[in-house]
Amino acid sequence: MPNQILTSLMFLSRTQAIRNIRKHISDSLSSFTSLVTLFFVSSILLPLSLSAQTGSDSLNSQVPVTSYILKEIGSSTVLMAKDIDRPVSPASLTKILTCTMAIESGRLEQEVLITKESTMVEPSKAGFKPGERIKLVDLVKAAMVNSSNDAAFAIAIYLSGNVDSFVVAMNSKARMIGMRNSSFTNPAGFDKGIYAGNTSTAGDLLRLTEYAVRNSVFNEIAHLDKAVFTEETTHKVYCLKTHNKLLDKYPYAVGIKTGFTNKAGGCLIARAIKNNRDMLLVMLNAKTDRWNIAANMFDMAFLGNRPDPAWIVQTRGDSGRAGVSVIKQRERLDTVSSGKSGKSVYRLSKATRRLRSNHVVLSKSGRRSHQHALAQSKPLRHSRREAQLLSRSNHKAKRGTLAVSNAGRKSKKHDLASSKQVRRNKKKVTLS
Repeated sequence: MPNQILTSLMFLSRTQAIRNIRKHISDSLSSFTSLVTLFFVSSILLPLSLSAQTGSDSLNSQVPVTSYILKEIGSSTVLMAKDIDRPVSPASLTKILTCTMAIESGRLEQEVLITKESTMVEPSKAGFKPGERIKLVDLVKAAMVNSSNDAAFAIAIYLSGNVDSFVVAMNSKARMIGMRNSSFTNPAGFDKGIYAGNTSTAGDLLRLTEYAVRNSVFNEIAHLDKAVFTEETTHKVYCLKTHNKLLDKYPYAVGIKTGFTNKAGGCLIARAIKNNRDMLLVMLNAKTDRWNIAANMFDMAFLGNRPDPAWIVQTRGDSGRAGVSVIKQRERLDTVSSGKSGKSVYRLSKATRRLRSNHVVLSKSGRRSHQHALAQSKPLRHSRREAQLLSRSNHKAKRGTLAVSNAGRKSKKHDLASSKQVRRNKKKVTLS
């Protein structure tokens, strides 16, 4: 009996040990599986998080622009973006910060003495002469509208005494706004020689512009397509025109600033307003026609469709509007859908239908106008017919008058013939 009890206890302990071992192995396998899963997930999410921080290319690098960002003012949602934290040369987009500081100085109506240093800059420039006096507000207009480098340097020297001190103030203001990846070396945007290292990013420039447009004076100046002002002493008139061709190409564009150097390429900060939606686009180092690309990006954003790079890089018509040719191009894109791309093409086809319906509405309104014109011309045609009838009746009356006149002449001839016959008869009687 004791041996049976001992054997039973030994069997139970052996079974329990096996169970414990199995449980330990199971727990170990579960922990190992969790570690492997965590490692796998991390290897996927880490590159994605880094890509999100640096600004992934929402158009798959098919748009020939180094970096860009497009969003609606007042919204936190970015509609299109690429490498928004990549430092590049912003060229004359730098002047937005320079002009913002001038506007906030509260000295816009004061006269600025143009120094020789401010005139010794490369084009483009307004052509100020040393000793001239220009109001600060007019220098801001020259720098923003015409991108005048002499105006930007004159602003810097006037506000801070010299260029170096103003650059220190510029960088301090940039950090205050939240421009963490920018470094400015001059007020105009030069990027070579002693001014090398003047850099910013699409994300920083978007923050700067969103900050600047809160100021009504900045908005008023940014909307201008030309600046006209006079020198305060000689009253010489300066008339400076904008370099922003987007204002002519795109009907909803309202400014703001262009820029170009050989290093920076074509740069643009553009604003467009349509149907109470206010869009802002920053584009750096465009390697092709920046005006058409910007206009097409705005069109796509306003339509609310998924960005389609193949359409964005196409050239727009001379009028700058998305017309019939663009509709045909989109229809070609609609016919190439299959699989996963079907969704984006379906959205694009909705845009096509919208544009087509707009053209139908326009054609209907055209037909209505034509019908209205016809209705208005009917009374004129009636009046014309009445005039023709009256003319005909007058003609008939005239013919009747002529007939009566002819009859009168005939009767007169008959009377003359009768009187001649009477005289002849009278002569015969007398002779007899």
